[in-house]
Amino acid sequence: MESLLRGHRLRPLTVDGIDAVFVRDPLLVRRILVGESRNYGKGELFRKARNLSRVGMLSEDEAMHRHYRRLANPFLRASKVDEYVPVMRDVVRDVVSAWRTGDVVDVQAEMCRITCAISVSTLIPGLPPATTRELGERLSRLAWEMIRKPLYGRAAARAARPGASGQLKRARTDFRDLLAECVAALPDAPDGTGGWLSALLADSDRQGNRLLTEEQVCEEAVMMMTAATVTTASVMSWALHVLCEQPLVEERLLKDLAARRSGDSGHERGDIGYTMRFLMEVLRLYPPVWISCRKTLTDVTLGDLPLPAGTNVVFSSYLLHRDPECYPDPHRFDPDRWLAPQPGKVDASYIPFGIGSKGCVGEMFAWQELQVILDVVTEEWKLGSDSGRSVRTAPETTLHPRRLLMVPQPR
Repeated sequence: MESLLRGHRLRPLTVDGIDAVFVRDPLLVRRILVGESRNYGKGELFRKARNLSRVGMLSEDEAMHRHYRRLANPFLRASKVDEYVPVMRDVVRDVVSAWRTGDVVDVQAEMCRITCAISVSTLIPGLPPATTRELGERLSRLAWEMIRKPLYGRAAARAARPGASGQLKRARTDFRDLLAECVAALPDAPDGTGGWLSALLADSDRQGNRLLTEEQVCEEAVMMMTAATVTTASVMSWALHVLCEQPLVEERLLKDLAARRSGDSGHERGDIGYTMRFLMEVLRLYPPVWISCRKTLTDVTLGDLPLPAGTNVVFSSYLLHRDPECYPDPHRFDPDRWLAPQPGKVDASYIPFGIGSKGCVGEMFAWQELQVILDVVTEEWKLGSDSGRSVRTAPETTLHPRRLLMVPQPR
């Protein structure tokens, strides 16, 4: 993509047989997502995601989308996320305590287990422990299949053939069936249990009529919980890979994490500590949502290019984050580049969670979760590479390592 689009702010392309305009200018991307967002609707990538849900936040109805964002906000705001930290830590410890010194660990699969267990334990509290564990495991299998689902090209065409996605369908059905049992039991559960699921089920109009059926509640939950887990699992996998490859970065990170645990972060309130700079740099180089698409709802002019209504407009956070005009030596991993004023304030040069009204509703949850996982894993284990295996980048549903096998050694 970099060579194809080098020197082009806007370039017409054909993607999977669909005519589109690729945008590489961060100012123009911000105009699409913020300044003139009313002129752009959901594009082809959105339609590819709708196999998960057709209601709630994935609805094509903008009013419905905003409504269900507001409904999720109380469970994802910063103060609420702080309450989840003890549960998050317990989940991570439970998973990594099963690792054995010298054994090969499929890190990406393990990150799926961790993020899925965290999602279930925090967003659906009050379930019996056995149900929580089983729901987390089933969600983990679904997330693992979703991560590896191709979006574009010949691989996507092969995956779309009848019967080709059998494992994904089975994983989705297994998770959804158990989730449906949990939703059906919510009206009889004690007050204060059920969390976000209870809020979805109780959502009603002014006459007291439910807005979502139990089936639609399940659809919304499958969408949101899958989206939340596949992205975080991919980012965390890259973070652990970077630490293995760059010992000096690992040394500085461990010192910062130890200082944070002791309550002495070593930096002024409001400053960005090394742990956050490290994660920001991981997200810069390996944004999980690596490509996005919008469609013009009316005739517009983008830059100096007139676009008729119905034009697909594509942009890539991967390319925006590696623009040498915004990031000197863009392919180098350097957390200290974030000591300077942050890019992305007036443009879209840094958008790992999107930007504007359709930015990721779970951003605060994700930042906290990433820090907790990083802290607990690195406190317990040092992960080395499985010798003889190179790690390749896989641009599929998320931007993830093709296969990441690592060997844990105790700290």
